[in-house]
Amino acid sequence: MTDVKRRAAGWYRLPVADVTHLTDDTVAITLHVPPPLADTFALRAGQHVTVRQVLNGRELRRSYSVCLPPRWRSGLRLVVKRLGPGGFAEYATTALTVGDILELGPPTGEFRLAERPGAHHVLIAGGSGITPLLTMAAEALREDAACRVSLICANRDSGSVLLADELADLKDAYTERFFALHVLSRETRESALLSGHLDADRLPRLLALLGAEPGGEAYFYLCGPWALVDSARRTLTEWCNEPDRVRLELFTTGEQAHDRAVPPDRARSGRITARLGGRTTVTAMAAEDRVLLDAVLRARPETPYSCRDGLCGSCRARVTTGRVTLGRQYALGAAELAAGYTLACRAQPASDEVALDFDV
Repeated sequence: MTDVKRRAAGWYRLPVADVTHLTDDTVAITLHVPPPLADTFALRAGQHVTVRQVLNGRELRRSYSVCLPPRWRSGLRLVVKRLGPGGFAEYATTALTVGDILELGPPTGEFRLAERPGAHHVLIAGGSGITPLLTMAAEALREDAACRVSLICANRDSGSVLLADELADLKDAYTERFFALHVLSRETRESALLSGHLDADRLPRLLALLGAEPGGEAYFYLCGPWALVDSARRTLTEWCNEPDRVRLELFTTGEQAHDRAVPPDRARSGRITARLGGRTTVTAMAAEDRVLLDAVLRARPETPYSCRDGLCGSCRARVTTGRVTLGRQYALGAAELAAGYTLACRAQPASDEVALDFDV
């Protein structure tokens, strides 16, 4: 019998090897991965990890895309931007130092490059959305000598462009196959096309500069704030008329909590079977449970999750028995939904028994 490799789970303590301030509110954190954990933290470009921190007795989880450090032989790097007071980001940008220990879950996520040799990969980043896209660009250029990579990077001004040195290094290494356009909303550029917001009018004209045409062979990858990603997705879907060529990663929906929430009426009761880490546990929906994740966490506190908004995909599982209803989500594509995958943070049972496999 052939062994099936299980999805890695659990929490791992990794030491901080470097903290570099990129801007006033953003740091790049490089973590040392000890040799025994090399396989656990082997990742594919586009994946993210969840950082767990306990502050004032409350557990906080936050997902960050992994950006491989170009000048380090080992380890992984996270770019953390402070968006407001409190939480891990404030701690990371003001107090985190070399030698501190962070708790991380293994890499996860399905944001990935299309497996099409010789393709034109067009990356559209807003702000810190450059983090996974930079790594994906480097992997595409390194692994496929026939491909081209184009980047449209939207920021407020030149001072807010993250990882500019790494982008310059990539351009120097792949002069003929990598091209980047920087669009600044609050700074006047030499071209009017590069000055202003990346909207539905400007995007097609930028694509023309990059040699991407409707009906062509380009694949598109979007990451950044909700407003930018949603606008670009709709524009590209209409422009190329092929939704499968557009892939996206979101950090936040930009919606209010009540808009994201599962409907207030509680989920139906029922028995829930969860397979995680090679072990199967049976639990039941309680009166206060609104989604499957609530029930599973009571029995298996190590169950992976982060955003609870259907964004990160950390709680992805396959429904092997029964049926579920899935609320609004942004992490799973049509093929995964058709294969029976769901997100435990957004799913409610639609049958008396539901079995979930988190290991696949």
